[in-house]
Amino acid sequence: MTDAVPLSLPVRSPELLARLRTRRSAPAQALEAPGPSDAELTQILEIGARTPDHGKLAPWRFVVMGPQVRARIAAELVVLAERKRLPPKAQAVLAKLTAAPLTVLVISSPVADDKVPIWEQELSAGAVCMNLEHAAGALGYSASWITDWYSFDAEATALFGVRAGERIAGFIHMGTLAQPPLERPRPDLSAIVTRLA
Repeated sequence: MTDAVPLSLPVRSPELLARLRTRRSAPAQALEAPGPSDAELTQILEIGARTPDHGKLAPWRFVVMGPQVRARIAAELVVLAERKRLPPKAQAVLAKLTAAPLTVLVISSPVADDKVPIWEQELSAGAVCMNLEHAAGALGYSASWITDWYSFDAEATALFGVRAGERIAGFIHMGTLAQPPLERPRPDLSAIVTRLA
């Protein structure tokens, strides 16, 4: 663990606001080198682990996956997809898994017998995914939070070392984009916000 950073009260940060207002996931298959260094990855993981976590349970864990292990698993997923007679798209999406220089797999591992509801623990794992994306962006990298069929198929998740009672929260692919990603439509706030006085 790095030296502790002293805590302080929040201060206005136009730079952070600009980042949050323009945040956009990268197309996973377009991510290329360079990716985060080992030291940068440590920072990213530390920031991810600062996610709100009711009960201090750390109900998630990280699996850092380089290109070689992802290529090996992708080859096994091709065989699995063929055996299960999945549509051709099931193999096509594997390009998202193999393109980036670095991937952090976030596994939701809730503590079943704790007083904190499983749902809250799973939400915390989702928040970890978002914090990892923000941390990568703050270091100048692009990131993509992906789940695909292999995140939900029991035989596929076993290839990633997912244990009983765990689920994949997301693959956070990190790297560099040659071109900025395109914007996409965003929700109309008037359709999703209720104000109660």
